[in-house]
Amino acid sequence: MARSAADWRPEKCIGEYRLAGCEVTTGCPAMSIAQAVELGAQSFVLGFANSGGHLDERYLSHVMAALDAGMDIISGLHDKLTNYPELVNKAREMNAQLIDIRHPTTRFSTGRGHKRTGKRLLTVGTDCSVGKMYTSLSITRYMHQQGMHATFRATGQSGILVAGEGVAIDCVVADFISGAAESLSPDNDPQHWDIIEGQGSLSHPAFAGVSLGLLHGSQPDALIICHALNRSHMRALPHVPQPTLEHTIELNLTAARLTNPNVFVAGIAVNTSSVSDDEALAWCRKTSEQLGLPCADPVRHGVAELVARL
Repeated sequence: MARSAADWRPEKCIGEYRLAGCEVTTGCPAMSIAQAVELGAQSFVLGFANSGGHLDERYLSHVMAALDAGMDIISGLHDKLTNYPELVNKAREMNAQLIDIRHPTTRFSTGRGHKRTGKRLLTVGTDCSVGKMYTSLSITRYMHQQGMHATFRATGQSGILVAGEGVAIDCVVADFISGAAESLSPDNDPQHWDIIEGQGSLSHPAFAGVSLGLLHGSQPDALIICHALNRSHMRALPHVPQPTLEHTIELNLTAARLTNPNVFVAGIAVNTSSVSDDEALAWCRKTSEQLGLPCADPVRHGVAELVARL
């Protein structure tokens, strides 16, 4: 059986080891599949996110080796493991599971836009890959530390691996995206916060559709705007410039008001890894003064200022 989310130890895995054959150039020692099994690994995770989410056939030999070692296979790709007969036959032979976490099995309804009880925060971004998941997880953890009631709601394959549940919203049929987001964050206690992981960006030509459906279905009370400092263009689109924070705030508030007229922006979460600590702090202070909102790097500064607005 695959391990539950509570069994994962990312602090012991990320940065220390990588599997032999992996192309990640982290400088860490390579670990074979056999060594991983000896140390107690029960699942082999296809965690990379290439363009289009395809399973390159050159990786099939590694998947087969993991199956031979008795491991379950967990994939976050758009290509289904179960579409490969050789993998299906090997998994059956080894009594192993092929788990395609990106493909929801729930039958969703279209969105209704009815007001739901409880509170909701959605992370949105100026672009893709700007820290929406990390910010959402950090806020959820900090709220727990403060004795607040909060639940992280995963909407992408990586978030699902962390939380052990969720809906990969980019694999939902377009008509049902808002309905899927509604089902992800149902009625709850009045003081409970659902912290919903955002996806894409309203300013990204490729992924704005997913972002909009998630925004409407989440019915957020609060938004956190996520941003990557010094990025010059939208991810993978050199011809599309980055939007300003002001424009991003305006776009998201306008769209969010369709299902929650009282939505507000709680703050700015910025990835400042491109500058020094002093430069990061100065940029956040300046941005906070300009926008009248708290601004912080969740990695460098924490999220206390952002949560205070809630």
